[in-house]
Amino acid sequence: MTRSVSIFGATGSVGLSTLDLIRQHRSQYRVVALTANGNAAAVAQLAREFDAELAVVADEAAYTELKDALAGTGIEAAAGAGALVEAARRNADWTMASIVGCAGLPSTMAAIEAGKTVALANKEALVSAGALMMAAVRRSGATLLPVDSEHNAIFQCLSGGKIDQVRKITLTASGGPFRSFSLEEMRGVTPAQAVAHPNWDMGAKISIDSATMMNKGLELIEAYHLFPVGLDKIDILVHPQSVIHSMVEYVDCSTLAQLGSPDMRIPIASALAWPERITTSCKPLDLATIGQLTFEQPDVERFPALRLARAAIAEGGAKPAILNAANEVAVAAFLAGQITFLEIAALVEATLTAYMPEAPANLEDLFSIDADARQYARAVLEKLTRGH
Repeated sequence: MTRSVSIFGATGSVGLSTLDLIRQHRSQYRVVALTANGNAAAVAQLAREFDAELAVVADEAAYTELKDALAGTGIEAAAGAGALVEAARRNADWTMASIVGCAGLPSTMAAIEAGKTVALANKEALVSAGALMMAAVRRSGATLLPVDSEHNAIFQCLSGGKIDQVRKITLTASGGPFRSFSLEEMRGVTPAQAVAHPNWDMGAKISIDSATMMNKGLELIEAYHLFPVGLDKIDILVHPQSVIHSMVEYVDCSTLAQLGSPDMRIPIASALAWPERITTSCKPLDLATIGQLTFEQPDVERFPALRLARAAIAEGGAKPAILNAANEVAVAAFLAGQITFLEIAALVEATLTAYMPEAPANLEDLFSIDADARQYARAVLEKLTRGH
């Protein structure tokens, strides 16, 4: 049967990878809605290619361009935050939530509240609003399919198993480009060095998060919400080759691991076809060529982001949202040359200490906390830059 799909963030890397897979299996998928932030030309071109029912741009200023680009096609055009939410409520068997940042929260929540099958590639949504999102999943009966390679790996390892029989979940981390650097060497790290990830081709923000290992801290928070085994049963292990993406150990001491080449199309394909499988054009894994797989414990002294993330989810409430907001401010400041690499975690920790609001009860509360956390983080940033 043909599966109808909507893709939120269609012009981003995850969205384009999803469409690449659909392109390879056109008879199996029908595109309902495609959305973009402001790139009207790109989303219109994709909507034409895949004969979508609807194309949406979040930026209302891009609406005229989108409408003109789709004139005569029969494809609907819409713009604005409200249009994104309405698109998420449209009938679709499967929804890809890959809008970057908290901007993706309203449409993701709308799809969840409608009881849909949602493939989640928006890390910030689950980090900042995990409790709200999982409560909505339970109320609506929605299905949440993780797309991040680590969480998709856990999801696959849990297939056929029972969550109450899990002894430990292990998220693997490449360790980033500075895995072997001393603290002194890390003080002089430049943005150009930090965005050069050894295994994955990623954007600047995610590459910096990988270098500080904040990315793995955020994934720890995601795993806490997605797989309710308890924080004490979720570990992180450095695995430089990025071949094993995660592992699940059961009470009988059996450990299941998911392996694959570092290509995001593999976990996307797993979610897109679930509970079936589809072929991909990805490079098969060649363990003989790789030769060896190595592992080591993460160093929380050199990578304090791991400690901060674990403490944030342990405390709960607004802390994960504050962690995420402060980190975004800190990473932007580092990329702009305003602070040093080691000051990224210092800025985040200072913000977490300074700002202690009540837990958010709804998305409106969450957006208010996110905005305030960024103000606190900018105040910390000002102090740091004055001290240089």
